[in-house]
Amino acid sequence: MPYRRLPNTDNARIKALRTAINKCANTDFNDVVISMKTLHKAKSSIGKFERMCEIYKQTFETQIKANKTFQKQIKNARMYLSHFIQVLYLSVIRNEINHTNLALYGLEESNLQVPDLNTNEMLLEWGQKIIDGEEKRISQRGVPIYNPTIAKVKVMYSIFKDGYNTQKIHQKATIRTQKNVENFRSEIDAIILELWDQVESANMNLPSKMKIDKNKEYGIVY
Repeated sequence: MPYRRLPNTDNARIKALRTAINKCANTDFNDVVISMKTLHKAKSSIGKFERMCEIYKQTFETQIKANKTFQKQIKNARMYLSHFIQVLYLSVIRNEINHTNLALYGLEESNLQVPDLNTNEMLLEWGQKIIDGEEKRISQRGVPIYNPTIAKVKVMYSIFKDGYNTQKIHQKATIRTQKNVENFRSEIDAIILELWDQVESANMNLPSKMKIDKNKEYGIVY
């Protein structure tokens, strides 16, 4: 008897169950080799599993689509924030802004280097520091920086922050629906194993070629 290959993808699992269910539906009741109890489990489980897989697919696609927009928001926030910091440094170099004011932005030990903005978390952290620092300096009668203004930086930062939080929500939804699928797979695999064991047991005394062909009709893959 050749070695059978149990399904290793969700689509293959669904196909295996569907094939067995359809075979039973198109077979005379007295000739069905799968028990009614097992067949009932297969019918009730396949619909639930298909819905889980579809929900996971939808949430994953939503996350991917949202991420494309989010990448543009990251780029804009990073560009405006970096540009603002560079203009701030130039103002310090020209003595238009006192060097001690850099402490308001958390940049007192920066050596006039733009901080690392390569991760979303660093962009969040430094964006808030720069916005707070500029507002504090202006409240102390400092001359606002223009091109870009802090208002423009704040808009881009706010859009990025909203996108970041939204993306986190999408990621959590994707992980949750993926876990639902993963947790239910063991039950699906157990049902498929039960189906296939019953089919092979019922056909075990048939000639080899006929036995394999009959088993394949129920979806068993060798």
